[in-house]
Amino acid sequence: MSSLVIVESPAKAKTIQKYLGKGYDVIASMGHIRDLPKSKLGVDVEHGFEPQYTDMKGKEDIIKRLKEHAAKCDRVYLATDPDREGEAISWHLAQMLQLDLSGDNRVEFNEITRSGVQAGMSHPHQIDLDLVNAQQARRILDRLVGYKLSPFLWKNVRRDLSAGRVQSVAVRLVVDRENEIRVFVSQEYWSIDAKFTAPPSKKVFSAKLVRVDGERVDKMEIPDQAAADALLARLIDATYQVQNVKKRVTKRHPAPPFITSTLQQEASYRLGFQSKHTMKIAQELYEGVEIDGMGAVGLITYMRTDSLRISEEAQKAAADCVTEVYGANYLPEQPRVYKSKKNAQDAHEAIRPSLPNLTPERVQKNLTAEQYKLYKLIWERFIASQMADAQMHTVSVDIEADGCIFKATGSTVLFDGFMVLYDDAKGEKNENKNLPDLESGMTLKVESLGGTQHFTQAPPRYTEATLIKALEENGIGRPSTYAPIISTITTHQYVEREGKQLKPTVLGEVITDLMKEHFPHILDVKFTADMENNLDEVERGNKSWVSTLEDFYGDFSQTLEEAEKKMEGKRVKIPDEETDVICELCGRKMVIKIGKFGRFLACPGFPECKNTKRIVQETPGVCPRCGKTIIIKKNKRGHSFYGCSGYPDCNFMTWNVPTEEKCPDCGATLFQKGGKNGTLVCEKPDCGYSRLVVGKV
Repeated sequence: MSSLVIVESPAKAKTIQKYLGKGYDVIASMGHIRDLPKSKLGVDVEHGFEPQYTDMKGKEDIIKRLKEHAAKCDRVYLATDPDREGEAISWHLAQMLQLDLSGDNRVEFNEITRSGVQAGMSHPHQIDLDLVNAQQARRILDRLVGYKLSPFLWKNVRRDLSAGRVQSVAVRLVVDRENEIRVFVSQEYWSIDAKFTAPPSKKVFSAKLVRVDGERVDKMEIPDQAAADALLARLIDATYQVQNVKKRVTKRHPAPPFITSTLQQEASYRLGFQSKHTMKIAQELYEGVEIDGMGAVGLITYMRTDSLRISEEAQKAAADCVTEVYGANYLPEQPRVYKSKKNAQDAHEAIRPSLPNLTPERVQKNLTAEQYKLYKLIWERFIASQMADAQMHTVSVDIEADGCIFKATGSTVLFDGFMVLYDDAKGEKNENKNLPDLESGMTLKVESLGGTQHFTQAPPRYTEATLIKALEENGIGRPSTYAPIISTITTHQYVEREGKQLKPTVLGEVITDLMKEHFPHILDVKFTADMENNLDEVERGNKSWVSTLEDFYGDFSQTLEEAEKKMEGKRVKIPDEETDVICELCGRKMVIKIGKFGRFLACPGFPECKNTKRIVQETPGVCPRCGKTIIIKKNKRGHSFYGCSGYPDCNFMTWNVPTEEKCPDCGATLFQKGGKNGTLVCEKPDCGYSRLVVGKV
């Protein structure tokens, strides 16, 4: 007997082949083999939304090879990824290879380890047609929106534009946030702060004014300096006494293990990875990496999941690891169980190391630098999620002076618990780590008393991490779609990156405003979330995929018809963004335009002046070889590097970040290597100066 096992990628095929051994032939389909045609709608909207699938171009050799191998084998197993897309690929493969859809030829691997592969192969089952229909409904829905709305945009704005059911809502979130920032009016407010000692102790601690005559002092209660000065005049000669001291022991719980969205958010925050890049590296870790003495091993469980479920086997492995490294007192009384959010797809576990005993240090030499960083993040988060709470001793003190109350708080760690491995606190500040011993009635000495001016801040622009969080919280998209959504809206030039921030382009704002006016449902966050819930109901077998499409398409086609009538004879102009760059041919200020290959500078005097330039982002540094400006460049993968603006005459390039600092030895630009806690280095030939980074560069 010989069996054919079809997976999606060569790396996964290689790892699984090792575990299955002789009698099995493992081949990769290289993803989808069939899809809707690119040249036309490919959906018969008049007859039950029947899709017209065709073999994908470029897959001819793979399809031929799969058919040849299937003909020689006694059994075919479909082992594509365990999600909607994977189920659909298996369904297409089954139809292409003429397999019996009622047969048990579908296998799933939550982790690519020996036990994971054996467990999957020992439980073959039928293809889940509900899961397939959910994928079909999503694919057809996106095709209907994209192929119907895009021509509307071509006709009324310009060619080469696209719209999408989910991507357009994501752009709207970014545009709406930008509009909030624009209309935001900053307001002044003041705070009153004091520093005290409790003689005979000389330890200084801080406190903030929180109440005046029984009324809480909120941000706007002290609106200007005059109000602050009046309070300070009242307090300057007052007696300050400790009114109340509260001491308690509090607990901090560890964060749950990662799901897709939180992994992307944390990798962005801690590692600076874009979501698409995070998923690429996670896929590599899932499919298998060659580990010394073990061969190819899948290091993490499946990375597209929104479930927080953890197997008992994994919990025990984590407990063994914690006991061995930190001791039994670092374990909770009971293994931790985390509750997944409502509507979570619970087919897979949370993202965790498939073999918790493989510590990051043990596998580091077999991983790339980025694989190691992401694996370490996943491993530490999972192990910490199974550890004991941290215990904090917190002290809160009220200090009274002439009817005013100041509050001071402090905390110390009694037991570090999970924090010994992974601390997920972000930006939490407590100026008083440990207050002196204070008792009610104690008189304090004022070391300083003053007012501080503040201004209310506009809401921040989205970053990849916060946009993914917003998409998840609003029920837009699913684990497999977050990274593609962001990739799509930036690739199509609707949103651009400024550092880590996401900012809408003029084009993105024009398209959003047009669609808000004519297709409010498509851009409505709740409507999009409800549609996602409908697709989930299809997946659960509770709703027909055809009726789901019928419910949507009736209103959509009518709205489209009305929009086309309203826009008849009209055309929306995309306003140019004026810059300070002067056209050297005619003296006009050049403007930013968006073309087929992205943004560029153009003279507004076209057609009289046809001058164009590429947009260049300059840095503070100068080339250590020729002295010209260093500019930011991008490689084919979209990663930034730094090169001389004099290229090709000067071919200097570096991954290290140019700074404003100069080398004390030779005066050349210093470059920062290894992140914010790295090293400043001089890249001038024959210099060799370097030093550790001190403070923020």
